[in-house]
Amino acid sequence: MSIRERLSGNEAAAIAMKQINPDVVAAFPITPSTEIPQYFSTFVSNGTVDTEFVAVESEHSAMSACIGAEAAGGRAMTATSANGLSLMWEMLYIASSLRLPIVMSLVNRAVSGPLNIHCDHSDAMGVRDSGWIQIFSETNQEAYDNLIMAHKIAENKNVLLPLMVCQDGFITSHSIENIELIEDDKVKKFVGKYNPEHYLLNDKEPIAIGPLDLQAYLFEHKKQQADSMRNAKKVILEVAEKFEKMTGRKYGLFEEYKLEDSEIAIVCMNSTAGTAKATCDKLRENGIKAGVLKVRVFRPFPAEEIAKALSHLKAIAVLDRADSLNATGGALFEDITSGMFVNNIHVPTVNYIYGIGGRDTTVKDLEKVYNDLSEIVKTGDIKNPYRYLGVRGEN
Repeated sequence: MSIRERLSGNEAAAIAMKQINPDVVAAFPITPSTEIPQYFSTFVSNGTVDTEFVAVESEHSAMSACIGAEAAGGRAMTATSANGLSLMWEMLYIASSLRLPIVMSLVNRAVSGPLNIHCDHSDAMGVRDSGWIQIFSETNQEAYDNLIMAHKIAENKNVLLPLMVCQDGFITSHSIENIELIEDDKVKKFVGKYNPEHYLLNDKEPIAIGPLDLQAYLFEHKKQQADSMRNAKKVILEVAEKFEKMTGRKYGLFEEYKLEDSEIAIVCMNSTAGTAKATCDKLRENGIKAGVLKVRVFRPFPAEEIAKALSHLKAIAVLDRADSLNATGGALFEDITSGMFVNNIHVPTVNYIYGIGGRDTTVKDLEKVYNDLSEIVKTGDIKNPYRYLGVRGEN
């Protein structure tokens, strides 16, 4: 029997960490992820876990400590947001290039400046190509479930890459929802023990970590990382299948909501998917064939699968909660349109930058997006594909 609870997203993440009981957690507080290591530290102090909790002086040090712990043969976890993730930037690349399956809970927040502590995805998008697997979470339940699955994905011998589980700052991290927890013994059995093949404390195999890697080898090592990221797609689905057998909760690379017979659809990530689904339901009552595709796995990006799922549509809107400042749309839009083009699928597609700095995005806002798509279907004219949603003076 699952355990019914009412928890915030941060509490759910901390409980997942407690059930995983990693060898090391190193973290530095930053809003809105502070509560995760704060809650977890109480489990350490009361003896619920036997984790070594390392209170460091910065996020750069937090990731450095996780790298050291994982390289030594331990299972390491951390949590951060926004500027904290930015301060880790150098070490994120080192973690992935050393093939260390560290798991991070990333509570998405706008990266300064100017200073803003509320939700957008500029932190995750800024490190999207650093070699970390990125899984996004619509709800508190998904944030919890994704963390339970994370180590089993990251530690797979065909993957061995670090993984971040993303959730929206304050929107899910501090909001309380009904949630179903898994029993501790089932989590322990599902996650299993971490048994690395190569690690520093193995006295039978002396190794070096982080050596100089010049022209003769670096290219091949980067290709190996890329191959591992491609391998992760299959492993993510395999782990999700085992998770479904344990819990009954089904996860894929993405979620299709009323998409099969839809003519127009929104593509989005994280908590906005809930608003999009509510908008879709409202429009369906009026006979409008609207649908939603929620991207769950952003890295590795399931380009071919998403292109196929969207191929029957007449118009698509891709919502990005971060602006790439490149004059050609956000990161999700670029990946969607690239994947469709490469797979020879051509559907009119527009981009909306939205929700920057925590600005609310309502059903009314998304109704406008669907109405814009209906107009594109009617006239065949996209006009400007690079749009902004909810900016004062713009619409």
